[in-house]
Amino acid sequence: MKFEAVTIKDIAKALGLSTSTISRALRDSHEISAETKQLVLECAEKLNYKPNPIALSLKEKRSRSIGVVVCEIANSFFSQVINGIESIAYDRGYNVIVSQSHESYDREVVDLQFLSSRSVDGLIISLATETTDLSHIKALHDRGMPIVLFDRITEEINTHKVIVDNYRGAYDATEHLIKNGFKRIAALAGSEFLSITSERLAGYNDALKAHGLEYSKEYVQHCYYGGMVFSEVEEAVNKLLTLKKRPDAIITTSDKLTTGCLRTLKRRGISIPDEIGMIGFSNYDIAELVDPPLTVIRQPAEEMGKAATELLLQLVESKRPVKEFEKRVLTPELQVRASAIKR
Repeated sequence: MKFEAVTIKDIAKALGLSTSTISRALRDSHEISAETKQLVLECAEKLNYKPNPIALSLKEKRSRSIGVVVCEIANSFFSQVINGIESIAYDRGYNVIVSQSHESYDREVVDLQFLSSRSVDGLIISLATETTDLSHIKALHDRGMPIVLFDRITEEINTHKVIVDNYRGAYDATEHLIKNGFKRIAALAGSEFLSITSERLAGYNDALKAHGLEYSKEYVQHCYYGGMVFSEVEEAVNKLLTLKKRPDAIITTSDKLTTGCLRTLKRRGISIPDEIGMIGFSNYDIAELVDPPLTVIRQPAEEMGKAATELLLQLVESKRPVKEFEKRVLTPELQVRASAIKR
């Protein structure tokens, strides 16, 4: 049986009134008596009537919905960002439609085509690993679609952006390891094309230099899919472990890389931190429950989602074209635990 939503025709039939009377009563028109309005509202509530969002969007020229594109909802960082997005959107009367790129350029293109065809009022986007051609996003932006970029951003599109201080997070993590006696510090990073990768590796590199340690290219391993493919992470970690001068510590630059690295080290029977110290960018709540508890750079993900939504709604609701844009930089937190302290 096909579901059919309650319409004003159903209310009109139930009350024996015309559809035009019902419509005017629901719009609180002065042409309709208070008694009739009350009757209509009570019937609408009883029948669980909801205004047709498509009809409303045609009338108001706004759908009161926003689209979000992330690589993967299962990633704890992005799920927390989405919580932040929804908390602001819901309070402001907007619905949220979430799509996943799974790090695929083609999927990202399809996701954005779908969301724009659904007449969303604006888009919040974190770029996929495979995305180097930005023409699909530029085309939407050039046609006036409000867009906010977060986390994985590009400077090629002039709009609001929300990021964390990736450089500072990686610098502080590297410096913490150095101060705790680790000298051969490796980095497990995502795709070289992503903004977060270059920023985090810059912080890692500068911290080494600041403490008189030499940067070694062989100590940096890139995982193109950022940990979504475990075999890729396992292979990268194993390369580090077979080096003549094996690293005595590893920094991982994303949630999935952190868990993948930890899993590989456990499989190899390597003791943390006795054989290898470890710090990772991670928002997983279980970080403090693993053995040993994991030192992490935690990002203010929910705050990032809230900030991105506030900036997007500024664009959506502005009555004049916005020409000045903001890059909002949030501060990550180094949460020190046993995995990065020599025993």
